[in-house]
Amino acid sequence: MGKTIAIANQKGGVGKTTTAMNLAASLAILGQKVLLVDCDPQANASSGIGVDPGKVDCSVYEAMVGLKDIREAVYTTDIDNLDVVPSTVNLSGADLELMEFEKREYVTRTMLSTIRQDYDYILIDCSPSLGLITVNALTAADSVIIPVQCEYFALEGISQLLNTIRKIKQRLNPSLEIEGFLLTMYDRRLRLANQIYDEVKRHFQELVFKTVIQRNVKLSEAPSHGLPAILYDEESIGSINHVALAREIIAKNAKRE
Repeated sequence: MGKTIAIANQKGGVGKTTTAMNLAASLAILGQKVLLVDCDPQANASSGIGVDPGKVDCSVYEAMVGLKDIREAVYTTDIDNLDVVPSTVNLSGADLELMEFEKREYVTRTMLSTIRQDYDYILIDCSPSLGLITVNALTAADSVIIPVQCEYFALEGISQLLNTIRKIKQRLNPSLEIEGFLLTMYDRRLRLANQIYDEVKRHFQELVFKTVIQRNVKLSEAPSHGLPAILYDEESIGSINHVALAREIIAKNAKRE
């Protein structure tokens, strides 16, 4: 059975979607069978991996509210071993619809339960909020990656996210763990970036990934071409960083088995 990892931080602009799509692609390139689930109504992970949300017949929304089976929402990509369940703008109203469900926090877990065995990793890209859809993602996940950008106010809001994770562990998903804190948009030339790295490392110690994601132009350009960095420019630092992250996660989880 595959491992489900949510990528979450209610703070916007920290690199959640960039991490989700590039980590998914890197894991697939390394031979893992991967499903990327886009749970953000902005659908940037979908378009960034090459799926046009405007041409999607069945998305995560239809599967989530029970209109379609999850298998109908699975799309293949240009990368072997990588599938995606795309999002559309329809998901923006799902929070309200899910409120009427009896076990509303478990909808995503139930939805994914029938296909978990088909994948080594299922990555869930969360929206920048702590609403019901994100709670669903964390309830469905085995662990969570928390991207932290190397900029001022980096740790702002982390305590709120950690509090939400703690409540979900207590009430909904006792086995939820923190996979790791991921430093993003890192520029070693900046004193501030190094200070933030040291501060995050001091706070969270072994929970911080050894890999950092450096600020990189190719990483920013790739989504506009509907490609992850590894297909856009495999020699770019952004691509190299994400492959290193994928290797670190594979090695970490191999030790636990």
